[in-house]
Amino acid sequence: MGQGRGSAGVGVVLVMCLSLLLLQCEWAEARSYTVGDAGGWTFNVAGWPKGKSFRAGDVLVFNYASSAHNVVAVNKAGYQTCSSPRAAKVFQTGKDQIKLAKGQNFFICNFPGHCQSGMKIAITAA
Repeated sequence: MGQGRGSAGVGVVLVMCLSLLLLQCEWAEARSYTVGDAGGWTFNVAGWPKGKSFRAGDVLVFNYASSAHNVVAVNKAGYQTCSSPRAAKVFQTGKDQIKLAKGQNFFICNFPGHCQSGMKIAITAA
């Protein structure tokens, strides 16, 4: 009987270690992307996501002058029309880090004329 309990204890420890390892691997897979690369979050950045593969949990880093721009998470209609719904989340620190949700993610700058000048991105995260 004593051996059975010891084996069960070892099994529990192995399962816990494996679970911890899997959690660490999942965390390690999340990537961080600086929007606009060295140029940062600025005009004509709409094409920046092309050729990149994004996953849910990846983090977008938006670097910009907070006195000149902001980042607004919008829906598809807000992206297409360059308008911010009332309940839209507005980021304005100049060094915003936003985790991507699975599916479509849309971001614009809602300073007058900025979105229309290409200061917007659409990203689909797998």
